[in-house]
Amino acid sequence: MFSLEELVARLGGEVVGDPATRVGRVATLDQAEVGDLAFLANPKYQSRLKDCRASAVIVAPAARDLTDRPRIVTPDPYIYFARVAQLFNPGDVSVPGVHGSASVESPIPASVCVAAGASIGPDVSIGEGVVIGPGCSVGRGARIGVGTRLHANVTIYHKCVIGDDCVVHSGAVIGADGFGFARERDGNWVKIPQVGRVVIGNRVEVGANTTIDRGALDDTVIADGVKLDNQIQIAHNVRIGENTAVAGCVGIAGSTTIGARCMIGGQAGIIGHLRIADDVVVSSGTLVTKSITRPGVYTANLPLQGHADWVRNFAHLRHLDALVDRIRALEQRLEERKQE
Repeated sequence: MFSLEELVARLGGEVVGDPATRVGRVATLDQAEVGDLAFLANPKYQSRLKDCRASAVIVAPAARDLTDRPRIVTPDPYIYFARVAQLFNPGDVSVPGVHGSASVESPIPASVCVAAGASIGPDVSIGEGVVIGPGCSVGRGARIGVGTRLHANVTIYHKCVIGDDCVVHSGAVIGADGFGFARERDGNWVKIPQVGRVVIGNRVEVGANTTIDRGALDDTVIADGVKLDNQIQIAHNVRIGENTAVAGCVGIAGSTTIGARCMIGGQAGIIGHLRIADDVVVSSGTLVTKSITRPGVYTANLPLQGHADWVRNFAHLRHLDALVDRIRALEQRLEERKQE
């Protein structure tokens, strides 16, 4: 439990009301109970403050007078909530050491934890405080930076690089071969060796069952601060800029470059050899088929509608060319009449 005074001393903000109020959990306005700290991040939910049962709330300056309960006033309540949640939930503490069933072929620092069934190949470099979860495989010549955590059953292929303070969730595969084949005239495929690496920067999070392919010749590069959700496919030689976030089930084809601070919505698809500028937002379900050169929000999908409406509207789209021709003909006839 922390008092509001203690939270503000650590994280900043202003206490309004009793600074000795103690809280031990963060919760939503609807679900909060006594002892909880709720937060109002979106003004459209401010009516819920009245019935909220939390001991205290986090609010923006514009909402400081909307409630009489103890509160922390801060410019960005959602960021403040995230930092409080980190404070209340520091995560599991792993005990350094190598489990007896692990296979380790490289020297590792005494501060590293290697769990049951993990395998670490030769010539691997592992930084201080790294956690290698159960069943993980770290290939020959790989490098893992200080404080990085691999959850259970992560596979890091040979020579791949992961920076400091990264989190890689269960089932992720880093450095599998990119989809590189040349086709002979008779239709047979000839595999192109994928000799590049995957190079991941610092403070990167990789979601469960996400796959990042190694480069064909050059490296696939994930820059500092990137956040990748679950079940994402990143193909060979893709480059993703700093602090970009990619939601679940996105597919990014080979040799595409995505800039810094972008946000890619879930189930978006990005075809190969494109360039996406910094500060671009791609809406969920969008198929990106050409490069994006300017910051902004981009959408290329249809809104949900009833099946009968969709069939009718699509039927209209099928006749769009004919409709355009008719309109042009009518415009031409009107122009001719004006000239008579």
